[in-house]
Amino acid sequence: MDDCLFCKIVSGDIPAEVVHTTERTVAFRDLNPQAPTHVLVVPRDHYANAAALAAGDPEASAELVRTAAAVAAAEGYADDYRLVFNTGAGAGQTVFHTHLHLLAGRDLGWPPG
Repeated sequence: MDDCLFCKIVSGDIPAEVVHTTERTVAFRDLNPQAPTHVLVVPRDHYANAAALAAGDPEASAELVRTAAAVAAAEGYADDYRLVFNTGAGAGQTVFHTHLHLLAGRDLGWPPG
């Protein structure tokens, strides 16, 4: 999509601190981190949210989780991290390109928020 921030990061038109890539995913540091490790994992192809990705490309959906696990391990958090999808503005989604938040490095507690 021409006006999508994450599509522009994936294409390299907007710089980001990319920490991991695969054939289907790009992982980069969040600009407003909520934990010492806060990485966004996005599919290279544009889907508006997690449900749309799961319906349109289930393998890419699984690849987001595999990529997040690889990043968590590389950051030293193989056993303790949180993965979050926000779907819709009411749930806090601000960029409507599927993205998985990887959070680690502090006590994340439960419930979140």
